[in-house]
Amino acid sequence: MRVLVIEDDATLGHALQEFLGGQGYAVDWLQSGDRVEGALAGQIYDLLLLDLNLPGLGGLEVLRRLREGGSQVPVLILTARDGLDDRVAGLDAGADDYVTKPFELPELAARVRALARRHAGQAQTILECGPLSFDTVGRQIRVDGKRLALSVRELSVLEMLMARPGRVVTKQQIVNSLSAWDADFSENAVEVYVYRLRKRLDGTGTSIQTVRGFGYLLDVERAA
Repeated sequence: MRVLVIEDDATLGHALQEFLGGQGYAVDWLQSGDRVEGALAGQIYDLLLLDLNLPGLGGLEVLRRLREGGSQVPVLILTARDGLDDRVAGLDAGADDYVTKPFELPELAARVRALARRHAGQAQTILECGPLSFDTVGRQIRVDGKRLALSVRELSVLEMLMARPGRVVTKQQIVNSLSAWDADFSENAVEVYVYRLRKRLDGTGTSIQTVRGFGYLLDVERAA
């Protein structure tokens, strides 16, 4: 999942990038509303975190232009404006959710996950594939009920495969989803994480198959 943070406060912007990156998201960060249109023209995002008090083009105008242009990308407003009229204006302009500053990061993470599920048309919080069960809220993977310890990147790659059981996920799709502008994440890195996942999934009844020239798919072994 790729997130664009538009926040002019450097301390908060950096904190959001670090926190959400630690949750397994690819996070890009802008400090000006004037650059949003160009960023969206060059990259597909799953979610925008949008401050209202931006230099240049303000957050509400950014949002209005997005919706007038037909963009349906989910937008979560982050702002110190906590008045009723401000909340109504933001939601009427096309925001999907509204969080006032200061906020707790775990709550923000939960709202991000909820918006992602809603946008994908998925109400469930548990992904299941054979003996694997992935809690998208708690960010935990279990095999036959027992927790499997994975790194953030390993978990994110496996989540992509579990969300598309039996379907091919290309290396480039994984790179696009997990890399950020300032991150050195390549198809070679994808191969490393897939290699590690294969070792961790060995003996679980599930395996990651390579479809040469295309990518990977998650396969569940059938009982004889």
